[in-house]
Amino acid sequence: IEADVYAGVRPEFGGFNWDFGVVGYLYDEPEALDYDYVELKAASSRAVGPATVGAAVFWSPDFFGTSEDKATYAEVNAAFAPADRWTVSGAVGRQWLSSDFDYTTWNVGAAYALTDNLAVDIRYHDTDEPDFGQVYESRAVATLKATF
Repeated sequence: IEADVYAGVRPEFGGFNWDFGVVGYLYDEPEALDYDYVELKAASSRAVGPATVGAAVFWSPDFFGTSEDKATYAEVNAAFAPADRWTVSGAVGRQWLSSDFDYTTWNVGAAYALTDNLAVDIRYHDTDEPDFGQVYESRAVATLKATF
């Protein structure tokens, strides 16, 4: 089980929407695996016509599965709403680890807002990393997102 806990602020200034925060990734695994970690986040987005474009950077002093790796992840992303309640979006990012195990990620998908606070997202994820025991294998994922 993975539980993600997020706290931050989302101000608007300079014509951009900003998102500054901290994300805790908590796993139901034995402590010896060292899976739990924390990331700092800085992101920005801006509406450009009917689309929204953005960028984000995440940094962790103690990355997933190791006490020695520092990690930085940067991405560019875009979203477009072709119809009421629908959003099509995608992102391309790069993960840099202090152990030189770097890789590129990408995703594309569509979301449908069931209510003002509940949405379903279907998304395809992949990387340029070879598959090591299915860890980096491409996959389609369905997500139910609640906001409050």
